[in-house]
Amino acid sequence: MPALKDGRLIQEVIPYEQPAGMQCFVFNIRKPMFQDVRVREALGYAFDFEWADKNLFFGQYKRTKSYFENSELASSGLPSPEELKILEPLRGKIPDEVFTKPFTLPTTDGSGNNRANLRQANQLLEQAGWTVKNGVRVNKDGQPFRFEILLDNPLFERLALPFIQSLKRLGIDATLRSLTDSSQYTQRTRTFDYDMIVGGFGESLSPGNEQRWFWGSAAADQPGGANLVGIKNPAIDTLIDQVISAPDRQQLITRTRALDRVLLWNYYVIPHFYLGADRLVYWNIFDRPKLRPRYSNGFSTWWIDPKKVEALRQRGRG
Repeated sequence: MPALKDGRLIQEVIPYEQPAGMQCFVFNIRKPMFQDVRVREALGYAFDFEWADKNLFFGQYKRTKSYFENSELASSGLPSPEELKILEPLRGKIPDEVFTKPFTLPTTDGSGNNRANLRQANQLLEQAGWTVKNGVRVNKDGQPFRFEILLDNPLFERLALPFIQSLKRLGIDATLRSLTDSSQYTQRTRTFDYDMIVGGFGESLSPGNEQRWFWGSAAADQPGGANLVGIKNPAIDTLIDQVISAPDRQQLITRTRALDRVLLWNYYVIPHFYLGADRLVYWNIFDRPKLRPRYSNGFSTWWIDPKKVEALRQRGRG
């Protein structure tokens, strides 16, 4: 934009701390091939975020590592003593790794050479009973590993197609169907008629009843519901109830982090990414406070500076 060069317009990227939620490839665990957590973990190794960010998005994005990303609600490292008080009664009902390992996602060098991660994926798939015969990934009954990624937005094809190519290297026959008829896509998602989709779970700084809608067992079979994954996990139901009944802010944070850990370690989704900033282009007539709100770009606190308005007029005359 030529106007940016003479000072009349300002182009700015303003970082923010607002929760990014979770955009992701969503497994439909109602389907038999996705019911083993090792399979879901394995397929996550086939998604090369670093290559996609480098080649498709010019390095602008950050990998999503939490369902409550970019907020104080997000879990990290090992559970705190306060979290352990919540998690210990669920030991044996949730993944053991929740207690022993910080959750991390696979990474690459962005070169497109994802062999190390694919080897790890192969080991997990074999442990889950999916072996390769004549180049095809099959289960113990000889049935091939085949599934469809259903999209309603062609922009996601550039993410899905490289992912599919990596899956083919594992012997998995993944295909892409992009629906231009929004009503058809809506009907299929309302009835959970899909293997995998791109979904989003928006979160606020005060999670509550909507968590039942996202992850609760009662919502798993409710047509049109937001439990896209199909989760029916009594331990997660317990954690959701504790989040909803949190008596104060600190307990809400602690209980949400515990829920976040259990969701992550069950590998219900393959996380995508978020920008973590607002992109703005505006006329150079504003001034603003030196300090801005923590969870906003603070645009509503800006004001028009008469001197800048006059300077802009002078540039226009020139």
